[in-house]
Amino acid sequence: MRTLITNIAELTTNVPTGGDLTGTLNDAAVLIEGERIAWAGPAADAPAADEVVDVDGRAVIPGFVDSHSHLVFAGDRAAEFEARMAGQKYAAGGIRSTVSATRAATDDELRARLRGFLDEMLAQGTTTVEIKSGYGLSVTDEERLVRLAAEVTPEVTFLGAHVVPADYADRPDEYVDLVTGPMLDACAPHSKWIDVFCETGAFTVTQSRRVLESGIARGLVPRVHASQLGPGEGVRLAVELGAASIDHGTYLTDADVDALADSHTVLTLLPGVEFSTRQPYPNARRLIDAGVTVALACDTNPGSSFTSSMPFCIAVAVRDMGMTPAEAVWAATAGGAMALRRDDVGVIAPGARADLVLLDAPTRIHLAYRPGVPLVRTVWKDGRAIG
Repeated sequence: MRTLITNIAELTTNVPTGGDLTGTLNDAAVLIEGERIAWAGPAADAPAADEVVDVDGRAVIPGFVDSHSHLVFAGDRAAEFEARMAGQKYAAGGIRSTVSATRAATDDELRARLRGFLDEMLAQGTTTVEIKSGYGLSVTDEERLVRLAAEVTPEVTFLGAHVVPADYADRPDEYVDLVTGPMLDACAPHSKWIDVFCETGAFTVTQSRRVLESGIARGLVPRVHASQLGPGEGVRLAVELGAASIDHGTYLTDADVDALADSHTVLTLLPGVEFSTRQPYPNARRLIDAGVTVALACDTNPGSSFTSSMPFCIAVAVRDMGMTPAEAVWAATAGGAMALRRDDVGVIAPGARADLVLLDAPTRIHLAYRPGVPLVRTVWKDGRAIG
């Protein structure tokens, strides 16, 4: 089946053209064949198709690639959010309350919650998602979280080193032994990535190195949570070990920025976290101008960022982090794909997966210009129209 999407006012391809990373085309068309893009270009040059979809002068962008989420959990932390809004400072220790709720939930309860979040994300244009564990913190529970995540995405991250659980509070190094031994043995077969929360109140840089190097030895690729609560050594550790991404980056030194700019490590910014925790927003303008590759993700989780809306994150990034609308959309699509080391998503080009988003607007600028408005009209996932 060949489906032609035509009369596109603005097509964001993310195929660089000259100095334009977004590869924007006007009065354009896209041909879908099966689950892949077969062609993209000027509407006047469009090839023949079995089906023609006229989008009446609307904008089309690649499906969003959310490279940082924690979707397998039970319960919520609304009371914690309320306390923060009343002035309480965010701390990583709240993770333990979600661990308790998640351990008590059945597999089917977790599956149902996970499916609900994925449907929510797809309706808002997210077609590729990474999912981390980290709310089990025991061998049995971490294994089931990565196993459940692997049922719905190939982008599964083992994050047993999310925080030291209460039963190991006075024995953090023994918990690291567990993470790098039996827990890694159980989780590696279901995972692609290894992650650690390298932060005050979570894991030291020495402990983080042990976790990441153990994962690398098992064939997993590193990612790192770092510099969320304050400056630290996590960024340089991530770059040294060739991590695909360092996520958060709220507090970065000039040396951190230089290290990232000289590396292949993507910095994934998570605007929903700063919105929800009232921490300062990272200066994306500083990062982009320095040559750092930036991605945007939602970090959907019950504690610090309970949003699944990439359009919301784009609007915040433009309003409060110094990004242009074009940069923010690129970061939420191609940037996320780079953070996952994928070249078949986040782009509209022949051979890429046919993951597209039709906006009920003539330009992608409206994603930031009209915050909170449901602008996603239709999503194509693997060539199939949804909505």
